[in-house]
Amino acid sequence: MRLVLAEDHALLRAGMTQLLESNGFTILHAVEDGPTLTEALRDPAADAAVVDVRLPPTQTDEGLRAAIAARVARPGFPVMVISQYVEHLYARELLASGEGAVGYLLKDRVSDVAEFVDGVRRVAAGATVLDPEVVASIMARRHTQPLDRLTPREREVLALMAEGRGNAAIAAHLVVTDKAVAKHINNIFAKLDLAAAEDDHRRVRAVLAWLRA
Repeated sequence: MRLVLAEDHALLRAGMTQLLESNGFTILHAVEDGPTLTEALRDPAADAAVVDVRLPPTQTDEGLRAAIAARVARPGFPVMVISQYVEHLYARELLASGEGAVGYLLKDRVSDVAEFVDGVRRVAAGATVLDPEVVASIMARRHTQPLDRLTPREREVLALMAEGRGNAAIAAHLVVTDKAVAKHINNIFAKLDLAAAEDDHRRVRAVLAWLRA
């Protein structure tokens, strides 16, 4: 798996490069600012990207903008965005296409090597992965329809879906059967008025509905 890595802090960039390469990834480009990232993302050899939201020259959202532009040019291009803080707007914008293969993790999560590497792998495989702190923060703010239709257990399942967990992982976390999880997910789809489609697409649309509420 060949990656583009964008991080403006030299030590963190070097550390992430070593961490990812020691776990089987190849870093094609390791860059420190928005313009260089935009150019690196044009490399057709890149399979995915790990991108800091805030990059020079303005330290606002250059990384996010470059990632979104790359996904417009290459629909479905996997991008894992990392950020210092929970910023709901950035999570919504990243997920807006509804295509999956996106992630949003806090930088603190990088220190948990297994979790970070697993998140990058899942995004590269097409999953949607949100940091548990992002999930918890957004869930705390949800007070509007149609999410009010969901039961507490269905909200738990939706939160775990937003973290990128599959049915088996959700079942193990909640100590229930896979069949029970599938039933909860079907109820979520119905209550959020998500018409029949591929389940992977409906999972992303369910997370989007929750983020936009």
